[in-house]
Formats: sequence, structure tokens, C-alpha cells
Amino acid sequence: MRAVPLQTTSPLSLDGRRFVMASSTASAVDPHAPTRFAYHETAGAVWGEYEGDTVVLGRFIGTREGAALNVSFVHVLKEGGAVVTGTSTSTVEPGPRGLLLRESFAIDGVDHESVCVELL
Repeated sequence: MRAVPLQTTSPLSLDGRRFVMASSTASAVDPHAPTRFAYHETAGAVWGEYEGDTVVLGRFIGTREGAALNVSFVHVLKEGGAVVTGTSTSTVEPGPRGLLLRESFAIDGVDHESVCVELL
């Protein structure tokens, strides 16, 4: 495992930001109850929680270097109660309103992509 140098400041800090999933190749996104994410960040360490849509409860932890975000995640599915684990790499970028997260991740060896938009 490669050590990632942690940052102390960034104009793209995720601390205290909230996002909703807008699209995903892993599942259909319920527009009335999309998965909601809460982010925390300090010195390049990132962690948070998520729930909604197909997920009862999820947690993630990782690091951010510049616009690159790398996390490991685990969540429990509403249907059947299965526990899902994986890793995600995201690009943090400015969107038309707030930040966007463009995520690439794998679940059970299958590659997926999603886009999350910041709640303002």
C-alpha cells in the first residue's frame, strides 16, 4: 500500500458538504429518495456516511490529494440486507451549482460509475 501525503488546505475542501447521487451504473437512482452523502475532511483525510435509495446505511473513509479522492466503503442493502464493500476513486470538480463528484468504483469485481451533486 502506497502512503498518500495529506494536505492541510484546499479550495475544494469536502468538510461539511452534502451530496446526492444523480446517476449510477450500479442501480437506478430514485429521483425522490436518492442516496445522500455527508462528507468530513481534515488534513486530507476524508470520511463520511450515506443512506437512501437502495442503501440502509453506509460508511466510507479515505484520502484526498487535490481533486483526487480515494475511499473504501461498506454499506447494507435494503433488499436482502447484504453487506457490500468496495473502493472508489473520484474526481472533485466545480459544477454549475456547487461541487460534483465523478466516481469510479467496483462492487463484486464489476466496474461502475456514478455522479454525485452537492446540495446547497
